Amino acid sequence: MTKEVAGSTAPGLPQGHVFPQEHAAPQEQASPQEPAAPTLADELLPEAELVEPPQALVAAAGLPRWWLAVVLVLVSLNLRPALSSVGSVLEELMRDTGASTTFVSVLTTLPVLCLGAFGLTAPPLARRFGTERVVLVILLVMAAGLALRLFPSFLPLLGSAIIAGASIGIIGVLMPGLVKRDFPRHASLMTGVYTMALCAGGALGAGATVPLARAFDSWPAALAFWAVPAVLAAILWWPSIPKRLGNQAKPVQYAVTGLWRDRLAWQVTLFTGLQSLLAYIVLGWLIQILRDRGLDPLTAGLTVSGSVLAQVPAALIAPLLAARRRDQRGMIIIIMSIGLVGMLGCLFAPLSSVAIWAALLGIGQGGNFALALLTIVLRSPDSHVAARLSSMAQSVGYTLAATGPFATGLLHSWTGSWDSIALLYLGVTIAGMLFGLGAGRARHVNVKVTPLPQKPDAAPL
Repeated sequence: MTKEVAGSTAPGLPQGHVFPQEHAAPQEQASPQEPAAPTLADELLPEAELVEPPQALVAAAGLPRWWLAVVLVLVSLNLRPALSSVGSVLEELMRDTGASTTFVSVLTTLPVLCLGAFGLTAPPLARRFGTERVVLVILLVMAAGLALRLFPSFLPLLGSAIIAGASIGIIGVLMPGLVKRDFPRHASLMTGVYTMALCAGGALGAGATVPLARAFDSWPAALAFWAVPAVLAAILWWPSIPKRLGNQAKPVQYAVTGLWRDRLAWQVTLFTGLQSLLAYIVLGWLIQILRDRGLDPLTAGLTVSGSVLAQVPAALIAPLLAARRRDQRGMIIIIMSIGLVGMLGCLFAPLSSVAIWAALLGIGQGGNFALALLTIVLRSPDSHVAARLSSMAQSVGYTLAATGPFATGLLHSWTGSWDSIALLYLGVTIAGMLFGLGAGRARHVNVKVTPLPQKPDAAPL
């Protein structure tokens, strides 16, 4: 059995199945074409998601649907503090370790680079062990990596950056597929909830790290503290692991081919990557920018935390509004423009008004991230394609995004000023808008989905 998805127009709210071609708008209907032969990327990265109905998973785990939503939120809260907390204590880190600006640029870039590199491993891991088991183990690995920050020296900090980035990359790739699979009739709402939790976690990391450092009288302890909620999330995630009965048939698994040759998939990928590049410039450097402009450390951290908190309602509302339309192009332009205005205000407006500009920046960035995840969901006809498109968009996208913090540090080192960052931010925003116009079209990616041969059950983790 083979099912082909031929770039058809997607309705506003996906229902978790392949939409037939007759649903496409006549003016946008793609011409029939033969699926191309699988590429090396297709062979190396086969689709990993199980196709058991979500009801069966819920029943097997003995949990109601609301519990799945709650634990998904708790896991999502842990996917940003590891990244946003470091920027709060960069000055103290450089002072106590003797680190140069170049080292700090590497330290803020490595996690984002690992988001992309290790995100590619998520589908094979999920196919081998099951998505829920992988999330559980990676949460514990991430906690161990964060605990390394107790040791304020070169190798532990680099090791922590790599482990945290790799862990967040793997879990982040799997989440959109879980949303598409377990909440097919509420994908837009749950995308907003998931994104909102990510933003809230980022706000906690940016705003609470300085108070924690003062309470512990130690910035390394404040950075390592974020291992605690990761362990708690793993404990609460444990019951959601599905348990198969002995007489149940093994679920079918699918391979998805053609994605890496699809133009729409690349537009989604580059839009995702460019908006992430902007976000990691802010996470990595905005606190230091505001401190250099004259704000004290606590006020700078709270300002950025407030900016990230402003992402929370934007992350929830933007996908709900965008999903009401046949495409999301207009919403993408509006939200990216708001973020650009907010960043320029943070760079150049009087400090007395910086909270207003930071809030606008947060609205733009929260909306952008939610729209990026929403395009992954809406441009995919089912959960199998969503998992693969998520892997492609986030892996390649985060690799691209890793250049943002590094380029920001280098520009500041070369020029001795933060003014040059405005040109970088403007250029990336314009490029993001252009690819967003493609990603926002009401179409599905053109891929071929085929069942994989049945294999013996893998040994559990």
